[in-house]
Amino acid sequence: MGSIAIVPAAGKGERFGGAKLLASIHDKTVLECTLASLLDGGIDRIVVVIEPSAPLALVRRLEDPRVRTVINDDPSRGMFSSIQAGCAAAAGGDPLLVLPGDMPFVRSRTVAAVLAKYAEAGHVVSPRHEGRRGHPIALTPAMQTQILNADAGMTLNVLLKSCNPPRAYADVDDPGIVRDVDRREDL
Repeated sequence: MGSIAIVPAAGKGERFGGAKLLASIHDKTVLECTLASLLDGGIDRIVVVIEPSAPLALVRRLEDPRVRTVINDDPSRGMFSSIQAGCAAAAGGDPLLVLPGDMPFVRSRTVAAVLAKYAEAGHVVSPRHEGRRGHPIALTPAMQTQILNADAGMTLNVLLKSCNPPRAYADVDDPGIVRDVDRREDL
């Protein structure tokens, strides 16, 4: 089936003042940078989970045939509900990477390193920078099933702790794995 990434992008961006995924970084939107990192890092397909009225016409990468959008009808339930919607639409990618849409600073070589570590280990893989885990996280088919069967109010972190699957780490020189955009100054 190949590698698939889920990009939860249904949040309102209220702390940012709204429309954070459309903010500009070097003539690209935040979301375009996130998608480029995944595609350039070797992901075969991407499922971007958006809210019903998302004004994403400016995001050129959404036109890429490897990228599809899925609607989260009720994103107020939290990011995990978007991960669930993405899992349902991804139809069993192996691995399935999760990278929130507001993480434009992850390098494509980090995505490639996570994919390579997953191919070697066959376990859940997290990138790690200076001892801190981050995104994108690679999930096994078994974890995808757990996600689909979990309560929508769950978080991915809590689910991983409760399931405690075998986990491998890809040590990377990429502070972008722990850097998301919450406020304008984060750019």
